Amino acid sequence: MVGQGRLSPRGVSLLVIAVAMLIAPATSGQNLGPEFGAKGADNAGSIELVDPKVLRVCADPNNMPFSNDKGDGFENKIARLLAEKLNKDVAYTYYPGATGFIRNTLNAHLCDVVLGMPQGNDLVQPTNPYYRTTYAIVTRAGSDLADLKSLDDPRLKENGRHIGLVANTPPGNLLAANGSMGAVRPYALMVDTRIESSSAAMIADLEKGDLDIAILWGPFAGYYAKKAADRLIVTPIADAPGTRMSFRIAFGVRHSDQNWKRDLNQFIAQNKAPLEKILEEYGVPLLGEDGRPLESAR
Repeated sequence: MVGQGRLSPRGVSLLVIAVAMLIAPATSGQNLGPEFGAKGADNAGSIELVDPKVLRVCADPNNMPFSNDKGDGFENKIARLLAEKLNKDVAYTYYPGATGFIRNTLNAHLCDVVLGMPQGNDLVQPTNPYYRTTYAIVTRAGSDLADLKSLDDPRLKENGRHIGLVANTPPGNLLAANGSMGAVRPYALMVDTRIESSSAAMIADLEKGDLDIAILWGPFAGYYAKKAADRLIVTPIADAPGTRMSFRIAFGVRHSDQNWKRDLNQFIAQNKAPLEKILEEYGVPLLGEDGRPLESAR
């Protein structure tokens, strides 16, 4: 996952999408509504689920914009949409961002789905992707770098520049290739999401003027930019030869759960527009299959 808070895709590869999550199952109770196809609670995946009447989600209790234990994240909203379509209640098993998240939640059968896993993560069986996003550059509107489009811009090598970067994430490869690593101020990749956020700290430093640019996993970049007091500009970083910046994000289920995976794939296929709307509300930079920003997300 990227940034901070999720499991890294796959090697240096990245993704540092951080997902992760003391185990504290919690229920957010309402009966959320109607049908999913015509299956409702009797969908085929039920035979593989912890409780066929409840959508049990594995999540981080404090990793915005993805999820928190108040239900404020976009994955919380997606869980409510999914529960409505499946005619189920929704409940959570929370686990803070740390090694062992999948082992102690999904694979311990305490919950049945992780709502944000990069495709290619072999710890889970991924569904079809429901969005594609990328790392992004965040700049202050009105600054001399407000129009920055890529990390090979020669202005980043000027004396006195300060670049915020989450350590050991893929954009560092581009900065190194372009001779800009000397300007990097690193922020921790793996943190205890219950008490700190590297992404929030980086954006705060950018707003104060301690950084010229911030480089973050796209969902963090878009979310914190929307919350900033002053206008910040979010520019997606394109994939480069030998360095992948964008990733397709899917739901993650147990490797044995084939029926459940099919049900979730059906949900994704039937709910593309509402899923994109939720993501856009949180500022997530969305890419099409051509690697370009979606028109609807601009």
